[in-house]
Amino acid sequence: MQKKKFILDLAILLVLNLLIKPFWTIIIEPKVQGTIGNISYGEYAVIFNFSLLLNILLDFGLSNFNNKNIAQNSHLLSKHFSKMMGLKFALGFFYICISFCIGFFLLHYNMKLLLVLCLNSFFLSFILFLRSNLQALHFFRVDSFISVLDRVIMISIVGLMLLNVFGMEVSVMAFVYAQTIGYALTAIVSFIVVFNKTHTFKLNWDWAFNRFILRKSAPYAILVLLMTFYNRLDSVMIEKLLPGNLGKEQSGIYAKSFRLLDAANQIAYLFSVLLFPLFSRMLKQKENIENVVKLGFTLLITPALIVSISTMFYAEHFFEKIYTGDTQGADIMAVLMNCFTAISITYIFGTLLTANGNLKHLNYMALCGIGINIILNFILIPKYFAMGSAISSLVTQFLTGLIQVYISYKIFKFKPNKRLLASLFLFILGLFLINYFTLHLTKQWMLNFIIMLIFSGLLAFVTGMVDPKSVLRFIKYK
Repeated sequence: MQKKKFILDLAILLVLNLLIKPFWTIIIEPKVQGTIGNISYGEYAVIFNFSLLLNILLDFGLSNFNNKNIAQNSHLLSKHFSKMMGLKFALGFFYICISFCIGFFLLHYNMKLLLVLCLNSFFLSFILFLRSNLQALHFFRVDSFISVLDRVIMISIVGLMLLNVFGMEVSVMAFVYAQTIGYALTAIVSFIVVFNKTHTFKLNWDWAFNRFILRKSAPYAILVLLMTFYNRLDSVMIEKLLPGNLGKEQSGIYAKSFRLLDAANQIAYLFSVLLFPLFSRMLKQKENIENVVKLGFTLLITPALIVSISTMFYAEHFFEKIYTGDTQGADIMAVLMNCFTAISITYIFGTLLTANGNLKHLNYMALCGIGINIILNFILIPKYFAMGSAISSLVTQFLTGLIQVYISYKIFKFKPNKRLLASLFLFILGLFLINYFTLHLTKQWMLNFIIMLIFSGLLAFVTGMVDPKSVLRFIKYK
């Protein structure tokens, strides 16, 4: 019964997120960018990504600690909730102050836009903290609906703007305020739901309690901070390394190209949400984890390769469809989407190492990633603009991904799987051939794309990348 409930809850989470979030990323945001232009949107994208760079100051591993603590001791929710909320608000105030000082006084960003985006980041972090309580109490279905509520509200508001209903018009600030309303309302709903489970709330500051939590969560916080830097630093560096409006324009073009990658990463992230508790439990029980790692790798890397390689062939068609005829930046997306394969590797092996507590190795890896990313950006951006940053991202993501594979093989003493490597090579080769021969098969590119997907799916079974029996065993695993 528990197994069926878990699978159903996971299915609801996946379906809701796949229906709502890609719609925002692929439909709404491109329409907004097309309306306000690359320069204005580029300024927004730069400050938005900057607000994410220091996002760890908002959470500092609080949500992860709370999720694990309440899951193991549900009776502590009423006792700890008020204390955690006090710490959460203090971290939010500290984050906004630091972000404002750096963003306004040192980087000279638009003050109003910076403050509102920092406020949005606080609301989002607050929602994630409240959701960690629901997840810990196993209210997964309620959590699933809350996970998309903010996007539903934003889509409704921005949709009215795009349709010019009631004279509403799209602008950068209107777009940002729509996000503020979505996050704020979702935060209120989340708080009410959690409050109903505690029946008590009184802000409380406990120095000893807060020091304990921050000390325990520090390694996780450092890892998230470092990985956020080499994942989100690109558009900030583009804007700073290129003169005048050229930097904002190129940041806007980069944002257009990055958007599809961001949507794909949301799917990979949901997959890692399933893998983390599975790895943690198996490691605690000292079970053989190699087969599950292999299965997780093939299940995620197979669609990742299909998406990455097909984008190299269909990038212009995707851009023309999403941006209504505008294909500027399609070549950048063709490069960036290959990061999806590298990021998928990280979601498998990085999740495994995190579950095993190898945070020191991961932090060193993340430091290497930042160093590589910054050096390459300084070299490539002045010469190749946004494309230089895309190349930098691709190199960084693959190097850090492969480092995590190497560390995992060393720590867990995995044996090289020659059969899997052969299947992987044949699958990649086959994907290139399938895309090449189906690209101009008919005059309708969408029909060609569907045919490519069908043959790619069949190729996954033929090469052994996907084994139906192994997938069934994975679903039935208790």
